[in-house]
Amino acid sequence: MDYQKRRERLAKSLKEAGGAALLVTNFVNVTYLTGFTGEDSYLIVHRDGELLISDPRYEEQIAEECPGLKTFIRTPQVTILSAAIDQLRLGGWPSLLVEADTLTLAAYEQLKEKLPALAVGGSRGLVEALRAIKDKDEIAMIRVAIEVAQRVFTSVRATLRSTQTEWDVACEIDRVSRQLGATGTAFKPIVAVGSRAALPHAVPGKQAMSSAPFVLIDWGAIVGGYRSDLTRVLTTGKIPPKFPKIYETVLAAQQAAIAAMRPGVMVSQIDRIAREVIEQQGMGKRFNHGLGHGIGLDIHEAPRLGKNQDRPLEPGMIVTVEPGIYYPGFGGVRIEDDILITRDGHEVLSDLPRTLDENRVELLG
Repeated sequence: MDYQKRRERLAKSLKEAGGAALLVTNFVNVTYLTGFTGEDSYLIVHRDGELLISDPRYEEQIAEECPGLKTFIRTPQVTILSAAIDQLRLGGWPSLLVEADTLTLAAYEQLKEKLPALAVGGSRGLVEALRAIKDKDEIAMIRVAIEVAQRVFTSVRATLRSTQTEWDVACEIDRVSRQLGATGTAFKPIVAVGSRAALPHAVPGKQAMSSAPFVLIDWGAIVGGYRSDLTRVLTTGKIPPKFPKIYETVLAAQQAAIAAMRPGVMVSQIDRIAREVIEQQGMGKRFNHGLGHGIGLDIHEAPRLGKNQDRPLEPGMIVTVEPGIYYPGFGGVRIEDDILITRDGHEVLSDLPRTLDENRVELLG
């Protein structure tokens, strides 16, 4: 991946943001800009270059992952903030922007106290704005993360047993993910049987697969640091009469939203399209979250697809589309796929079956 090009793009944006340098303290942003996968490290990016500040634990790793990157290795007796202050003082820049979402107030105040000649100000989203548009290498890696996640689901689905609990299935997703080449799961898998599927972020528990006729599974895989995010609902027995309408409404909402995705369309409009399909069926109040979000090095990143998100879709964005309908005490349905925005439209990157009939399974004994 072309980390140098990413840093150059960031340095260019610094001028527009009014800073001579940026102190990057979000370790995911450090990874995005350098390829270094460790933690506890800061990165100073300025108009003429960069400096990674780390400690002896990571010295060999940095040399391996980031050959040629200018690095300062602090001693264990010096805190990372103190090391950053020393390097910023040596840099002589007139102004500094910091990542307001990750730097603590105490650290910010210490920077201002120790560097009185430096104009220190907060910034938000400078690196995240770059991360929202994936380059070809990132797109390729996310494709692999999706492929692995789909293979995991296919494997786990084929071996579902009536005696398995939600927790058992979640653990199996984690095990198979690693077995098939993922670093791990993209987040803690959600496995929710029956009425527990009404909880959008249900924590897997002791409910058995056979205790209700459907189960919601939300999972993803990490490959090369990049994440996928998918959701399917499986029916495992005789479903309640109102279930098919709920399912078909969610699927119709998802497909309508996906069909409208192309560069220039506002993300809030995509959300509204899905929401209107659900509202037309009298279930609007049961869709109680945003339509989707970007994925990448984080499982939730820009852009967000929601009511009040006023930004257009752009080529290179990869987002989830995941409408849901939830009835407390009964259950819920969510169908989620990962979508790439292309120059002239979109590409659905995930292709697991979506229809109700295709997601009927027979539990093993």
